[in-house]
Order: sequence, then structure tokens, then C-alpha cells
Amino acid sequence: MTQNDLDVIIIGAGISGISAACHLKTECPGKRFTILERRQRVGGTWDLFRYPGIRSDSDIFTFGFKFKPWKSSSVLADGKAIRDYVEETVRDYGLADDIQYGMRFTKANWDSAAQRWSVYATDEKTGKETVYTARFMIGCTGYYDYDKAYKPDFPGEKDFKGQIIHPQFWPENLDYTGKNVVIIGSGATAVTLVPAMAPQAKHVTMLQRSPTYVATLPAQDPLYARLSKVLPAQVVYQMTRVRNTNLQKFIYKFSREQPGLMRRLLLAAVKRQVGDKVDMKHFTPTYKPWDQRLCAVPNGDLFKSLRSGKSSVVTDQIERFTENGIQLKSGEFLPADIIVTATGLKIQMVGGAQVSVDSKPVDISEHVTYKSVMLEGVPNAAIVFGYTNSSWTLKADLASAYVCRLLNYMDQHQFTTVVAKDFEQVKTADTVLGSSMSSGYIQRALKDLPKQGSKGPWKVTNDYMTDKPMLSKGPIADDYLTFGKATPVSQAKPKKPVAEVA
Repeated sequence: MTQNDLDVIIIGAGISGISAACHLKTECPGKRFTILERRQRVGGTWDLFRYPGIRSDSDIFTFGFKFKPWKSSSVLADGKAIRDYVEETVRDYGLADDIQYGMRFTKANWDSAAQRWSVYATDEKTGKETVYTARFMIGCTGYYDYDKAYKPDFPGEKDFKGQIIHPQFWPENLDYTGKNVVIIGSGATAVTLVPAMAPQAKHVTMLQRSPTYVATLPAQDPLYARLSKVLPAQVVYQMTRVRNTNLQKFIYKFSREQPGLMRRLLLAAVKRQVGDKVDMKHFTPTYKPWDQRLCAVPNGDLFKSLRSGKSSVVTDQIERFTENGIQLKSGEFLPADIIVTATGLKIQMVGGAQVSVDSKPVDISEHVTYKSVMLEGVPNAAIVFGYTNSSWTLKADLASAYVCRLLNYMDQHQFTTVVAKDFEQVKTADTVLGSSMSSGYIQRALKDLPKQGSKGPWKVTNDYMTDKPMLSKGPIADDYLTFGKATPVSQAKPKKPVAEVA
């Protein structure tokens, strides 16, 4: 089955995909588009993950869409609230009929002669394949594998008689009441799970190989709550969004420029909360602040759980799993009925689909990104990456708006193709997520993610204040984009696209 003549096809109905669709609806109202979503509901990450306490690790005022106010004073929203927010956005923007659910994106090929993408998707229930053709494709699948998570092989794992669970595949209605739970990990997932599971469990232990910086945020934004009583929701939302965006930038910049001082401030804040109940070695990382992403906890819920005695933190290395727990290299033994391996994600681009240009496979990891939105050498396509040092959605919204500006520019000038060209060969070994962060998932992604360049629009800034004028106001045409027009049927060979220079 083939569905022809779409203007745009969007892959994924998570935060990025819905952002792209809403921008198309409002800024390119004449464009015909569809969204292919493998799952049966929108939300992406926020529909996949179901573990206890799941929440955003960025403040919701910057994690929410720019065009749709978050109508609550909550700072870190839980997973259900975020999914409900995305579903409400779909209703508000009339996107329900534009989403094809249960369709797994398997491959896409750009045909230069036809100036079209052929996008192949398989119905997960029936196995039936549908081919969609479109002039432009936007990849909004994120950068991790939904089917496989990252988990090291632990010695003696098969000897353990209890349950071993990865947060990405949380069992429905898991009963951990009165049980000893060991959570392996120290990132955002682990610090969320500990206070969420501790009240019902007998005891929860967070087992970490090395400490992470943990910062407390207020659960509610009191200023937002007060202003919402006297000002329109959109006004208060935008004010809060601007404030928090600037605050995020300041904290990141301060951390990079004054790492020693920032480290002292972060550790002092933790010390005030844990007091003498917890050894500070468990919250004293060896790396500098923002070499890895900061973990945020609302109202210090993790520290409250530790002070209560219902949970604890152990910094050690695993020697092996046993029948009833984990033997550590220090000699300490951790009894466990349930082991949660919060060990991270497995990186994967475009949902594992095969992408090709004129039937030649595209190795995405070998391509450099243009303005962190397009891939060099790949025509009529965009790929959305959020920020690693701020809220994902800030960049997703900018990228979606830029694509709309690009499409409108092409229509105005009757261009049918666009491709970014790295004429100066500025590609580096650094990925689009950057190299300044030592997080495990970023280091594991070096061989999978697209690269960035050493200068110009090829260099990733990870800075909203820099990207915003470039993507929302900067000229579309430049020395790096090559535009082309439709080839007349009577012409034997297509003309070489002509560069349009601003």
C-alpha cells in the first residue's frame, strides 16, 4: 500500500514530533503531513517509562512547549502529567487524525530523480507494510533504543533468585511491599526511584559505583502560583520560562567557569540536608559540576528518605550477584528481593531504521549536523536533538520553527530541494551531544551519533540564547545550503542544484 504526495512526514509522536506538528499547523497551514508513531499513544518517553515516581529532570516551564502554557505551579512534573499535557496539545491543535499509531518506521530512501522520500512503515499488529512518499522528512525519534536498554553483564546474575528489573521495562503492578530493593545506579532514574519506592519497601539501597551531584529544587514555584492569580496564563508562563531559561544558562556557565566554587555550593547544600545521617562521600563526585548532568530532586525528597532510615546509599563495586543479594568488592553484602538496574540507555538513531539516498545507505554517525537540525549531504530532511545541559524541548521548539521557516522559504522561491554541504570539511570526532560531558550514555554514543563541526553552523552550541536568533531570525540562505528546483520531465538529466547565497 502506498500513500503519496505528502509534503512532510514526521517520525515519532513524542515531545519533538508533536512540537513539529504544531508548528506545521500554525506556520505552514497548507502543508499535508502525517506522523508515524510506533506506540499506541503519544508521549514517546513519557508513555514508555512507567517506573514509580517517574518525572522530568528539567523544570516543566522550559520542558513544556513554548506555545502551550503549563497550567500548574509544579516544577518537576510527573510522567502522567507530562503525557496528559502532550495529549491535550494534540487535541488543542487538532492533530488526532494526523497520527498513524502502531506504525514502526523501518527504512527511508531519498530518490533524487523523483525528489521524494519513500518512507516504509510496518503495522506492528498486522505486519502489513505501508509506503509513504513525502517531499520532506523530520526525524523525531530521540536517540535511544526503545527495545533494548543498556545493562552491563553482572557476574552471578543467573544465580539471583529474585527479580531483576530495568526501569525501561517496568512490570505492571509490581509488588515490592516489604521487600529489600537494591537500585544500581546514581543518575536521575535512581534518585527518583529511591524516595518513590522506600515508603512501601522494607528497605531501598541505592548502589552506585561513583557519586553524582544532586541539587534540590522546590516542588512548587511560589511566584508562578501568585502571578497566575492576577495575570493571564500565557503571560505568566512566558515570564517563568524566560526566567528559568536564563537561570539554567547562568548555572551551567557558572559551573564551567567556576567549578571549584560551584562544587562547594552544591556539596554544602547537600550537607545541610543529610546532616550527620549520611556520609558525604556518597555525594562527593570526583568530576567537576556539569561534566555530567546534574540530578534534581524536588523538596529534597531523596535526602528526606535517607534521613528516615527507609533508604541508604552505598558507594562500592559489585563482585557478584548471589542467590539473595549482591556481594560487593569491599566485603559488604546487600540483601535483595528485587534488583533494579538503573544503568542507562542504549543509543540508537531514527529508531534503528535504515536511511539511504538514491539507494546508498547513510551512516548517520559519519555525517556532520548543520545548525544541529540537518545532516550534511542528506536532502530535504531534518533531525531533532534537544539540549543536554538544559531542557530538551527548548531546542525541539527552535528546530521545529526553523524547519517551517525553511519550508516557507523554499515555497517562496519555488525551490523543491535543499541539502547542507560541508565544503570546508570541518567535521570533528565530537558528536552532536558534545564531548564536555563524561556521562556514560554520551561516551557510549560516540560511535552512533552524528558529528558536529569545528566552526560555523556545524558547531553545536548547546546554548539557547545563541541558537534562538540563529534559528528563528537568521537568514535561511547561506554558503552552506544548496537549493534546487524541479527538473522538467523533458530534460534528460537533472540540473545540478544551485547554491543560494544570502
